[in-house]
Amino acid sequence: MSRAGFSARLIAWQRRHGRHDLPWQATRDPYRVWLSEIMLQQTQVATVLGYYERFLQRFPDVAALAAASQDEVLALWSGLGYYSRARHLHRCAQQVLAHHGGAFPRSSAALAELPGIGRSTAAAIAAFCFGERVAILDGNVKRVLTRVLAFDGDLAEAAQERALWNEATALLPAQGIEAYTQGLMDLGATLCLQRAPQCPVCPVHEDCRAARAGEPQRYPVKTRKLRRGTRTSVWLWLSWRERLWLVQRPQRGVWAGLWSLPEFDDEAAFEAARTGWPGTVERLPSFTHVLTHLDWTLQPRRLVLPARTAAARVDAITAAWPAGRWFTREEALVSGLPAPLRKLLLSAT
Repeated sequence: MSRAGFSARLIAWQRRHGRHDLPWQATRDPYRVWLSEIMLQQTQVATVLGYYERFLQRFPDVAALAAASQDEVLALWSGLGYYSRARHLHRCAQQVLAHHGGAFPRSSAALAELPGIGRSTAAAIAAFCFGERVAILDGNVKRVLTRVLAFDGDLAEAAQERALWNEATALLPAQGIEAYTQGLMDLGATLCLQRAPQCPVCPVHEDCRAARAGEPQRYPVKTRKLRRGTRTSVWLWLSWRERLWLVQRPQRGVWAGLWSLPEFDDEAAFEAARTGWPGTVERLPSFTHVLTHLDWTLQPRRLVLPARTAAARVDAITAAWPAGRWFTREEALVSGLPAPLRKLLLSAT
């Protein structure tokens, strides 16, 4: 394979057939490029578009994002998933303001020192905004390059990942880094697909060793599989005088930092806790929420405390959750909620 020919064909294809109408492409503003890169991690473009526009409306620059509360950021992120990205986004904005005078560093090495910006994301920002000649290696690009090179090293091994980084760096063109970088992304997103690669119309088909061997789906090689778990929990929807009791989840773990319903390990634990409480429990339909590593069955139980219940009695009930507070329904819906809770509140009468 001619390395120069590969990059030239990819650049020519991107300029003629690649994606050019995405809202973060017509700018060299690192704030906007960074925001898009973080949102696009493990999330499809179609999903990101609306979130990206709403974020920019609320937080038009890094200073506005840094000044916001974490609750505000998580509320706008609600439904996009992988909430650690939102927390890192917020911390990163604060560091850019505090340590860099509100201007993003111009090198990929310096960008990678910021919270939530890994090596590939840092390279993408540096390439698109500052023209740095540096390699990216996100999931789509790994798939493209391992197929082009017939790279059969196991990417579950750090040494093999480093080897692929070296190969990616060796392929970089002398000029046109922006189009080349975007071309790799576009190729992985539109043609070099995981399950149905469109090899006959691929612009680098003649360079691709996997395509010539007729086995593109053999790559990339990664033997370590994520072990999925299961969990069942009871959710308590506790209401009093048209307000809802929500608890802020810990800063680590699933839905870290979001406001959610009090949670019990099982029905027995819930029944034991509510002994003597006024009001009648309504069993709402159970559902399973699918996370990256977990299938979580949630069993909502709604309990409306009578309006005449004394405040002291209510305080005694809610004392079990010191990280909680009362919300109106409207306040809850504009707070940082897990997507299934938001859906539950919107669907229930």
